[in-house]
Amino acid sequence: MLKFSANLSFLYPELPFFERFAAAARDGFKAVEYVSPYVAPAGEIAGLLKTNGLEQALFNMPAGNWGAGERGIACHPDRIEEFRAGVEVALDYARVLGCPKVNCLAGIVPAGVASEVLEATLVANLQYAAPRFREAGVQLLVEPINLRDMPGFFVSTTDHAERLLAAAGPGAFKIQYDIYHAQVMRGDLVPTYERLREQIGHIQIADTPGRHEPGTGEINYAFVLSELDRLGYDGWIGCEYRPLGGTSEGLGWMKPYLQAVPAA
Repeated sequence: MLKFSANLSFLYPELPFFERFAAAARDGFKAVEYVSPYVAPAGEIAGLLKTNGLEQALFNMPAGNWGAGERGIACHPDRIEEFRAGVEVALDYARVLGCPKVNCLAGIVPAGVASEVLEATLVANLQYAAPRFREAGVQLLVEPINLRDMPGFFVSTTDHAERLLAAAGPGAFKIQYDIYHAQVMRGDLVPTYERLREQIGHIQIADTPGRHEPGTGEINYAFVLSELDRLGYDGWIGCEYRPLGGTSEGLGWMKPYLQAVPAA
């Protein structure tokens, strides 16, 4: 049976961030993920997880100045020491939160830097991070992000992620397969998953256009999800979408998979 994680950076936007944990639990989610846990001490977030009976499925490494538009620094040759410091911060949070997976955002291409320099920097950073994550028992991920939503993002396709994996070495990381981003860039969703499933460590979903919940756009999620189940995917599937209406009201698509918990 497939299982779904509430991405609290997207779901329940009408609530303050720390109130979203309880809302997700009331709707029957058993796990959460989000862009960044670094807005609060790890112990405070761990308390929210415990109080609401939730697991931490995933979060991102420190990604630079998010408010200023940065979306990762792993490919930036002038930010290597900052990246390495972020590895330790992410692992500290992962230990406290019991989080098994952390996503590394490659970043938006900085002006005036050659692509081969960006590639070499990213590979070297992944090679630095990989053994540290492995030693901590945390899976390092890399996510391709589509160029329509995030122009200039350095890693935008699963093909590029495959090349990085070959360059960084076997087992250095796994691919975070966001079906929404994959559909925008290429499509061919199920065959791509089937071909790469041993290299895929986490899945996220949203429909397109609009990045709303499944069933609101062009992706046949009834088929895609049934195929993921048939092919044996047993990890969390992150619901990283913008609710078209209210989050709770829009969870009808998930009823075959999710038993809602009555409100207290």
